[in-house]
Amino acid sequence: MKKRILVTSALPYANGPIHLGHLAGAYLPADIFVRFHRLKGSDVIYICGSDEHGVPIMLRARAEGVSPQDVVDRYHELNKISFAEFGMSFDYYGRTSSPVHHQTSQDFFRVLAEKNVFVLKTEKQLYDPEAKMFLADRFVIGTCPSCGFENAYGDQCEKCGKSLSPAELINPRSAITNAKPVLKETTHWYLPLAKFQKTLEEWIATHPEWKSNVLGQIKSWFAEGLTDRAVTRDLPWGVPVPQDVAHKYNVDATGKVLYVWFDAPIGYISATKEWAQQKGQPELWKEYWQNQETRLVHFIGKDNIVFHCLIFPAMLMAHGDFVLPDNVPANEFLNLEGNKLSTSRNYAVWLDDYLQKFEPDSLRYVLASILPENRDSDFSWKDFQARHNNELADILGNFVNRTLTFAHRYFDGKVPALNELDELDRELLKRLQEAPDRLGQLIDTFQFKAYVREFMELARFANKYFNDKEPWSTRKTNPDSCATTINLCLQTVAALSVLSEPLLPFTARKIWRILNLGERHHWDEFKTAQLKTGHLLNKPEILFKKIEDEVIEAEIKKLKAALENKATPLPEEKIDFETFGKVKLRVAKIVQAEAIPKSKKLLKLQVDLGDEKRQIVAGIAQHYQPADLIGKKIVVVANLQPTKLFGVESNGMLLAASSDDKLSLLTVMDDDIPAGSEVR
Repeated sequence: MKKRILVTSALPYANGPIHLGHLAGAYLPADIFVRFHRLKGSDVIYICGSDEHGVPIMLRARAEGVSPQDVVDRYHELNKISFAEFGMSFDYYGRTSSPVHHQTSQDFFRVLAEKNVFVLKTEKQLYDPEAKMFLADRFVIGTCPSCGFENAYGDQCEKCGKSLSPAELINPRSAITNAKPVLKETTHWYLPLAKFQKTLEEWIATHPEWKSNVLGQIKSWFAEGLTDRAVTRDLPWGVPVPQDVAHKYNVDATGKVLYVWFDAPIGYISATKEWAQQKGQPELWKEYWQNQETRLVHFIGKDNIVFHCLIFPAMLMAHGDFVLPDNVPANEFLNLEGNKLSTSRNYAVWLDDYLQKFEPDSLRYVLASILPENRDSDFSWKDFQARHNNELADILGNFVNRTLTFAHRYFDGKVPALNELDELDRELLKRLQEAPDRLGQLIDTFQFKAYVREFMELARFANKYFNDKEPWSTRKTNPDSCATTINLCLQTVAALSVLSEPLLPFTARKIWRILNLGERHHWDEFKTAQLKTGHLLNKPEILFKKIEDEVIEAEIKKLKAALENKATPLPEEKIDFETFGKVKLRVAKIVQAEAIPKSKKLLKLQVDLGDEKRQIVAGIAQHYQPADLIGKKIVVVANLQPTKLFGVESNGMLLAASSDDKLSLLTVMDDDIPAGSEVR
């Protein structure tokens, strides 16, 4: 058993928000794995961060008329906050625009250059004569030579998945100007992967335990034969090619940067360096990257298999100072309501939007239940509702609540005595003793769906045990038996809370507070009964509230509108003054405010617009108390179509400013401005 574990998740592009496909691919499985190992007491760190280079970021910046730095700054912060609210427990979340990353990537490139690993090639590449720039990868769109898809990118066809080069596209066109590209000569550094194929094949052969979908894709690449891969690009945004290396090769490096798929995986190393610096131990990163006692695990989606299983390992081999991946448990793709996710059409469930309406643990549970571990899977809102209501609420939540309620009602809120055991008692104890090893083994071997299934089976058995023991009857006929039943049910609640923590961290901690337990626990802690007789319990609370049909129908309707191109596409388009003039902004005075049942984030406001009263639903409950809002004059959009949130009609939208996790309403300070006044 290796002494330490280094876990990474694929660095998400900082060109848009996080959606469910991201979570199901590279992030939730990794977080479950890491949380389990922390509970086991393993020496484990979890590293991730924003991938802030590459063509997709430049495309969004051009579409929005801003700089690439503006784009990455915005989405780095948004995604970092969303991840935190979802419960992602990164030890460090870095970014590839940082000085440490630039230096680390250039040093890595420099070492390979000094070892004469690279091949220098001068070739003709596609060039946009209107934009006056070379068109790397996704700056080129054309027809896929393999499947005929007319909007394939220059690096990969998103329809058939085939890896491409821009020159292979039929009828190529510029993604910037739509102009027909011309060929122009340029010089770049290439990684000669063919020279590494035999070594890579021998290394992969030592890992027969890797997932079949991963090994299958790797073997298909081997069968085709590995070819040279460019590691530099002609782009104005990225990590610059080191000038000293360029001089050595007598190449003008002006406008040349490291290819994003060369520098992005190095981001794992640079982020670990920054983590070590943050801890005040700047050399600590070496223990995880340069010590063979490290178990390195990359969590990714299937579109990243070639980079993490072939190209990055070849880079690490060529460098010589780093450990190789122990496993790369890549997941397949997550579909949405029977269709492929499409961020360009806004056909997605965005994490930041989800978190405004629902609890993070509900999504963690449902996604983990349907992870695309070996084949594509599908998320549907109806299934989300059913699993939340029927499993989290009716099985787990019901068992915890009925146990704690019974203990408070009949045992003064204390753990009753454990008396003589019968066969059913012993069966429950046997399951509790076996569960940590069995569930832990499933997590450690990346069988997350099986872990979720067996965890819920344990909760289901606990509910059956409660029913079969009939404590409501034995309370009068056999008090000792009743006490034993509730004692064991409380021990089970404690065990379930720890066993669920990798999956349901917010719920687990809520249960710990109810049980009056500390914050630090060990995975194997409740293999045997640990709650002492007389231990004082806190008051129970509902763990999971049912999700109503109308809430789910609203989400389904939104996705259907996106399919019909009625939703706002991403990225947002600029609007002209005439369009902006249609937005009616007015001053409104809040005359009443109250919480909405079953929602932790929404408030129902009654506002005075001078000539009429309006009801507005706003997601500000975590920032304002209802009583503090009365009398405030705010700015609202007064001509929005009515909508329903949590079954409550909203007729307008208030304006607010946000920064990090803070939110502030835009208010009118001048008391002389009456309600209903136009804002210009």
